[in-house]
Amino acid sequence: MQGTVGILAGGGPLPGQVAAAVHAMGRSVFIVAFQDFAEAKIIAPWPHEYVRLAAASRILGLLREHNCKDIVLIGPVRRPSLRDLRPDAEGARILARIGKALFSGDDGLLAALVKVLSEEGFNVRGAHEFLDSVEAGVLGKVSPDQQALSDIAQGIKVVRALGSLDIGQGCVIQNGLVLAVEAIEGTDVMLKRAGMYKQSGLGGVLIKQVKPGQERRADMPTIGPKTVETAFEASLRGIAFEAGGTLLTNRLEMIRLADLKGLFLMGFNPETFEKEYIHN
Repeated sequence: MQGTVGILAGGGPLPGQVAAAVHAMGRSVFIVAFQDFAEAKIIAPWPHEYVRLAAASRILGLLREHNCKDIVLIGPVRRPSLRDLRPDAEGARILARIGKALFSGDDGLLAALVKVLSEEGFNVRGAHEFLDSVEAGVLGKVSPDQQALSDIAQGIKVVRALGSLDIGQGCVIQNGLVLAVEAIEGTDVMLKRAGMYKQSGLGGVLIKQVKPGQERRADMPTIGPKTVETAFEASLRGIAFEAGGTLLTNRLEMIRLADLKGLFLMGFNPETFEKEYIHN
């Protein structure tokens, strides 16, 4: 792999982590930082320029100017309304090429965006290709009991059904009961809602998983230390996530916090989980 890796950066710490991983591979990096979304302290150490989200001509021009053949889309960006987009001429042309996908769910829009960028001559890479993969199994000192394992199995089915409708990537299950499912509000807000409906007895479990057929180069499930904190505040007892399909923003800090607060962290393979862990 040669040339500079271009990072189209939204919010959160992951753009910086991808940049550091690219640098560690001996490759140069350039960040196109989306105004109002990218965090200054995250991208400051790396060559970058702030660009308005719909200024497509400037975005493509910067990527070509810095010889970026491989590009990564990483970090949350709130989908703006058409009124707020104010696309430049190039942006209007790209929006026309995206067409109806602009008004579809996240999967359809992201898949269309990846297709357009590929047609523009860029190789769109997934962040997971640069960051360390999360293996299946328990991270940390706390392990799930049989009830938690049963809740994870139920959650896998729920998220698979949600994902097939392009609704969300997560849910909270407590003793077989669905407390909350994730939609446009995101994981942290869902967890707070789940805390409002917690039942007596052992706490619930958060399950995060890739949607069926999801475009993994643009919108991988992501959790971090804040997820652990919010899960604890919602009286959950653990977090389960798809191994190889979830990005951890700070793995070591997540494990430290989970151990401190008595929560388990578990990576799973959704195709083999029941066979491995559920004993009837």
